[in-house]
Amino acid sequence: MRWLLLILALSLAPFKAAAQDGPVRLHAPAALVDTGLFDYILPRFTLKHRVRVALVDTPADAHITLGPEGRPLFNGPAQPWAMDIRDPDHPGTATLTDWLTGEIGRNTILAYAPDGDALFSEADTIEPETAPADLSGDPALGLRISKAKCTRCHAVDDSTRMAGIGSTPSFAVLRSLPDWEQRFAAFYVLNPHPSFTQIAEVTPPFDDLNPSPIVPMEMTLDEVDAVLAYVAAMDAADLGAPLQHQ
Repeated sequence: MRWLLLILALSLAPFKAAAQDGPVRLHAPAALVDTGLFDYILPRFTLKHRVRVALVDTPADAHITLGPEGRPLFNGPAQPWAMDIRDPDHPGTATLTDWLTGEIGRNTILAYAPDGDALFSEADTIEPETAPADLSGDPALGLRISKAKCTRCHAVDDSTRMAGIGSTPSFAVLRSLPDWEQRFAAFYVLNPHPSFTQIAEVTPPFDDLNPSPIVPMEMTLDEVDAVLAYVAAMDAADLGAPLQHQ
């Protein structure tokens, strides 16, 4: 009998947890609710993700609110709408947030046209300002560092043009890109570098369960600045036509 009770308790545990979590509580002003948008999109979201959403009357009761402040979502019919996450710890909040900001959710919202004309349009986006890269490093040191630490993958000058991996762009090619400064200044966060690069006092140590697959490349921020200064002074590759990149 005790085994039967234990099995019954374990089988009901997920349902008890789900009941305690409850639906994601979403607040939006009456002007947006009255458009009928949520009657259109929320059943589709719940069918796809098995996460229920309940509209609530006050922002204080909500996990997520829609209004004029927060992350832009869409425009219309009379104003831009943004999302403010009030409770990121609710298990369904991240799922709904990802859906609303992702391609499927966005397309679902834009497709809502109760009278044949779409009520909503893409949100206006503001391009973030990018601070100019620090070019105060030592170019000669940058060349030495590049040869010592980067040629396993990249050709860094004429003398190393046969080094590296054939499918990996040379420094000269990377220098041709419009955003080359940002790429070199923060290369250690761009794949595949995080898996084997350590920047002193910047990057966290590798997890013992997920070590670097190759001998780690260790650098300091001063060395990064030096490499950046070296690349700034070098000639970009002449590719003969505007460079197409993603």
